[in-house]
This record gives sequence, structure tokens and C-alpha cells, in this order.
Amino acid sequence: MKTSIKFYAMACLSLFMTFTIAAQKAEQPDFRYDTGAKINEMSLTQGGTMVVATNDGLVGIKPGSNQLLFNFTEYGRVKPEELTYIPNAPYVIVYQGGFANLSSKKTVIDYISGKTLFSTESNGWKDVITCTVMMPQNKLVVSGNRTSKEKYAQQVAVYDLNTGKEDYRFDIGEPGRVGIAKTYAVTGTPLLLKNSLVVPTSQGVFNMKAQTGELIWQNDMKNMNSLVADASETEIYAFELVNQGKNTRIHKLGINGAELWKDDHKVKGQVVNFEILPNGIAVVSNQSDGGNESVFARSNESNIAFLNASNGEDLWEKAPKTKGYVQHFYIMEDGILFGIYQGGINKISFDGQTLFKKPLKTGENILTMAETPQGLIYITSEDANIVNLKTGDQVWDKPLKYKRADAVSSTFDSKNNRYLISADENLFAVDATSGAVTTLAESKFDGKEAPSHVEIRDGGILLTSDQNMLLMDWNGGKQWQEYYRAPGKSAMGAILAAVAAVASATTAMAAANSSMQNKLAGYDRQSEIDADLAGGMAAATGASIAEMLKRFKATAATKDDQFILTKLEDGVGLVKLSKDTGEKGKEIVLKDKQPEYIVDEIGGLLYYKADNNSIFAYDLKK
Repeated sequence: MKTSIKFYAMACLSLFMTFTIAAQKAEQPDFRYDTGAKINEMSLTQGGTMVVATNDGLVGIKPGSNQLLFNFTEYGRVKPEELTYIPNAPYVIVYQGGFANLSSKKTVIDYISGKTLFSTESNGWKDVITCTVMMPQNKLVVSGNRTSKEKYAQQVAVYDLNTGKEDYRFDIGEPGRVGIAKTYAVTGTPLLLKNSLVVPTSQGVFNMKAQTGELIWQNDMKNMNSLVADASETEIYAFELVNQGKNTRIHKLGINGAELWKDDHKVKGQVVNFEILPNGIAVVSNQSDGGNESVFARSNESNIAFLNASNGEDLWEKAPKTKGYVQHFYIMEDGILFGIYQGGINKISFDGQTLFKKPLKTGENILTMAETPQGLIYITSEDANIVNLKTGDQVWDKPLKYKRADAVSSTFDSKNNRYLISADENLFAVDATSGAVTTLAESKFDGKEAPSHVEIRDGGILLTSDQNMLLMDWNGGKQWQEYYRAPGKSAMGAILAAVAAVASATTAMAAANSSMQNKLAGYDRQSEIDADLAGGMAAATGASIAEMLKRFKATAATKDDQFILTKLEDGVGLVKLSKDTGEKGKEIVLKDKQPEYIVDEIGGLLYYKADNNSIFAYDLKK
């Protein structure tokens, strides 16, 4: 397993390195694309399509021909903040406008087929308030104001994302009323049920029958921000932000829309995690002072509550103290297990009893929490250990400690029944049975780099970084080592690249955890994450979903090779090195001293910005 936070995103998406300089002529590519306008940003999507933002709009690239997959120019230049990629679905939402000009434009593009499935202009919308992709239903729910042809009516509509066609649409409020009328603004994301649509508005929550818009029920619960239904769709939890978004009120509705709790339950901060259980409702909320103080300040922390499903009262007499933000949150058979970013792990029973003898102290930034046959393994930026999941007692005699490392990675060596942890320029081995810790080898790399990834190969243990590769035998002895100097990359550039990689990895990890529904995975968590994500995607239908699922299940085409940017005989380029032998294979000369490129490890492709308007693609599998 690979648990390096820096390289987690690479396993899911790609290896991404960005530099800025005018491009020069490169080696002849397998595919070439003229975007027709100045390129501002390249993004490799989860589905494998390269989406390029230009001065004229948005371009889609999918190798197989030299033609563009799509060229969306209706909105002109699109900024990065105007794009929303839907996780685990083949869609990107393009947004422009807003409160400044009293209108907003939104378009949904299927970036695998290249089709535009929805746009406000072509579907008669003047102002869109919400535009939400619902998975696995594979539907788009839109709410807002219609054009003058329909007297600016407030409406909500559902579109089929397989075809882009409208399923149904109906009015909210009092259309056609003469005189002063109430404002029925949609205040949050609608809830799509099997046979109806529940819409939170400024005048209450409305449940309307699908297809016809017939009102099933309504109540006077105004300004709800989000709605969540239980599996049976007979109970709905409504969340309302109050005190200018600083706190949240939680309400519970029955099948007829009536409030089931006598009093709503208020939590400090905004709800970031929520799990409906038979014996109650687990809630995590984050409170913040708005950035005026350090994240370590007392006012900046997570709160955990477990609410009675019948009346909303907190089942815990005394909530556990977090003293920081909840980074990991798992529902276990006997209680709730959580880890804090600032350090610390604890476990609380559903009736509020502390299950660990005492809160477990750990280093900061818990990169890994996973289940093993010996107990719970945790790996942070400063230490690692395995603890008993029932009591919190240490399994290893003492935690493995190291200096706060910029890059920590680990894997399990099944051949020798041990955990391997790379940190602080050392490779540590921990016997899975005894917990005995040894320093297997020092791993100093050239170019002021530290190993950032460890992996088991047939012939030994491989440590890598951006410019270095080192294969050791099972005893830590060096078999071969390769170093290729980076061409003109400054120390600051290296830092920025690392920050970008960590940010991408954090996003990917958050998405993965969300998909797992707060379930603690085994140490080989990637296979479990893959299974959960694939299962969720498989529940949806459509050709693009099926194509994306194939990519998701595919083995990385470059799994046996590493590509390093360096200075070659004919100029700067990428060199392909075997992970098993270190031997040099394919070279791709790019000639730029600091080229802008993206490697798609799953598809086995290199995308290179050849000039201001052009992108070259190279097949790395050859």
C-alpha cells in the first residue's frame, strides 16, 4: 500500500508538474492539438480527459485523434474558479455571473463525450440559484428564475444527464399572482427522492411529486440550507446556518413534513460530517473565528455530537474535547473513532463513554489511520504506531518517532511480514508480529531531495522522489541508484510544486473518505476505496459513466516506470526509467528549460504545452 499523502493523488489521477516559460519546438508528438487561443491552464480530469482553459473558453482533449473533443466558447475566457468538477462523475460545470449583474450563466459539459448537456440560455433560465448533479441518479436539479417569456417565474427542474433532456419542471410559490407576492427563493440544495423532489425555500420546505409538480406537503421551516434523507426516505434532516453562518441548527422532518423534534438542535460551527445510524445521529461541525487567529486557537476546532434520533437531544452528557480539527472520523461497531489534525486519537462509545483508557497522543497531521490484524495503525508527520482498537493501548513497545518530515510514505512488505516507513531520510522496518523497530537503511538522495514514495517490487524495495530512484534488497543494501538533475528548478519552485501536490492529495483523500461513508478501511485501503467508488459509480447508468468506470478500474499504464524531467543530450526532456532495473528507456525531448506538462499515469500519456496555443500528446506505452 502507498500512504504517502504527496503521492496519493498521483495514484488516483496523475503526476502534475507546472512551470511557466515560453515554449519552444519539441520532439514530434503522437497527437497535436491547436486550441485556437492562448492556453491559461491545463487540468487532467478524473475521467482522463484533458480540459484546457483558454482566452476563448474551454477545450477538451482526448487522445485518439488530433481533433478537439469539444471547444466551448460561449462564455469567452473561463477562470479556474468558474469551473466545478463533479467527483466520481464525468461532468464539469462552467459558471459565470452572479449578484453583480443580477444574472448567472451555467453550463454542464460531459467531458468524456464532449457534449453540452445543459445551459441556462438554451433552457430558458434567467438566473440560476442552484445547479446540482445528483449521483447515482445521474440527474441535474436546477432552480432559479425563468426568462421574461415566463414572467420570471420561480421554478425548479430536473434534467436527465444521459441525454440532457428535461424530465420535468414546475413552479415554486404563487405564479401569476397579482399584487404583492411572497418571495419564494430556493435557499439550499433540493433533495431528490425516488418519487418526489424536496425543495428548501425562503417560505418553507416543499415536497413536490416528480413529473407533475403536485404538492405533496409543505411546512413553514424557512431558509433551510441542505437536506439529507435516511435510507428509507421516511425521515429528513434539515440543516440551517444561523448567526451569519457561524453555527448550525439541525431539524428532523417526518414523511408528512412535520417536525419530529420538539426543539431543533444547535451545534457550534458548520456541519462537515453527518452519519445517520439506528441508535442516533453522529455530527461533526467545525467552528472558526474567520481566520483572525491561528488554526490552533481554541476558537478554531471541531465539535462532535451524537444526537438522539427520537428527540434530537445530545446523548453524550459531555462531548469529547478535540482541541483541533477532526481529520479522520470513523463509525465502528462499538462507537466513534476520530483523529485530530493537530495530533491525538480517541474513541467514544455511542452512550458517551471513553473507550480508550486515555486519549492517545500522536504527532501532528495524521496521514494514515487504518485497520490491521494487530490493531489500528496510525502514521503522522512525526510518529507511527499500532494501538489496540478496543483500549487504545500501544501494540508496539514505543511509537516510531522521527523529525517532522516533509514527506512520509509507507507500505507493507508481505514477503517479510513487516511495515516499511520512509521518513527523515531513513527507511524503518517494523515487524508486524513483534512490533520491533529497526532502521533498515539510510536513504539520502541527491539534489536536496528526500524520498517521498516507497514501493515493493519483485526484486526489492524501491524509494523514489522527483529526481531520484533507489532500489534496495530486502536487507536494505543498495542494488542501484539513479539521479537526474532537475533543469533549472529553483528551491522555491520545488517548494511550490510540493505544496500543490499536497493540496491535490488532500482533496483526493477527502473525496475518497467521503465515498467510504466514514468506514475505517484496512491498511491496504486503496483496494477498499476503489471498490467503494466503483460500486457507487456502477449504480449510475450511461455510456460516459461506463467509460469512466473502465478507467477507474484500470491498472496504471506506467506502473513499472518513472518519468523524470532532466537535461538530455538534445535538450531538456523526460527520461523513462524502469522501476525494476533503473535502465533508461524512452526519451522525450521537450527543449524548454522549464516546460509545462502533465503525465497521465493511468492512460500512459504525456501532455505538453508546446506553445501558447498548442498541446502535444505523447504515448508513453511505446
